[in-house]
Amino acid sequence: MTTLATPPQHPKRTWWTKSRRDELNGWLFVLPWLLGLIVFTAGPMLFSLYAGFTRYNITTAPEWIGLQNYQAIVQDDFFWKALYNTFWMVIVKTPLVLLLSLGIALLLNVEMPGEKFFRSIIYFPNVLSGIAAVFLWKWILAPNGLFNRGLEFFGISGPGWFVDPTWTKPGMVIMGMWWIGGGILIYLAALKGIPRALYEAAELDGATQWRRTLHITLPLLTPAIFFEIVTNIIGTFQIFTTAYVLSGTDAATGGPGQSMLFYVLYLYNRAFGRVGPAGFQMGYASALAWILFVIILLITLIQLALANRWVYYESEG
Repeated sequence: MTTLATPPQHPKRTWWTKSRRDELNGWLFVLPWLLGLIVFTAGPMLFSLYAGFTRYNITTAPEWIGLQNYQAIVQDDFFWKALYNTFWMVIVKTPLVLLLSLGIALLLNVEMPGEKFFRSIIYFPNVLSGIAAVFLWKWILAPNGLFNRGLEFFGISGPGWFVDPTWTKPGMVIMGMWWIGGGILIYLAALKGIPRALYEAAELDGATQWRRTLHITLPLLTPAIFFEIVTNIIGTFQIFTTAYVLSGTDAATGGPGQSMLFYVLYLYNRAFGRVGPAGFQMGYASALAWILFVIILLITLIQLALANRWVYYESEG
């Protein structure tokens, strides 16, 4: 008698597999960050977008007014002054910071006795609190401060750095050099990542130190330079602490002659009722914030579009 063969038994498939369990664990780990993003970042951003189209002063419910805030901003002399001061700092300060930090990084990349000590000294100012550093430089660049006394030694009469409207922004540029240590570290890390073999091959071909720097070092540093350009421009657009502290009691108008009325300082003054009509003008300030966001976004997108023309990424292998 022949018997029928028993069909093979397949393992029972369940929904709760190891891959799904790992996926759930991943979501659980990322959940705190996701909630923080929604509650503390995305939520306020969406509300500020809505508030920009309203008359809102915190104590009353937002009142929809459409584009009136944006129309008022275009006719606001304080807005254009703050925008001018901010762009002045971006155009003048950013190139100077980039060139100085790159130059110091190239010097510190040379093997010499005590190189670690010099690197530590260069970065040390970044450890000091921002407010403390501003007060320090306010004393150094005072009309009778340390810097002007040094100029008098050479027979030069120093300007009133944070008193004369003509010299407030140049004084802030000089003070901004205090925090270049972070950029120097980034450049040093990029320099250490350049293969030594490239320099040795160029040296065998008779390339001078200048040509090796021009044709090897700088092209391979372009990703770090691009990163520094983007981050420095974004950071300069958000100047607030230094301007607020240096302006002192004149912070509502941006110091002498409105020379330190930068965009974020003006936004703060509008949000907390220090200029314009009484009350917290949160709707107006929200519109200012979104204009700043669009300006920074457009400049960053332009830089990303132009990056392919000059940023060189070394291919592996």
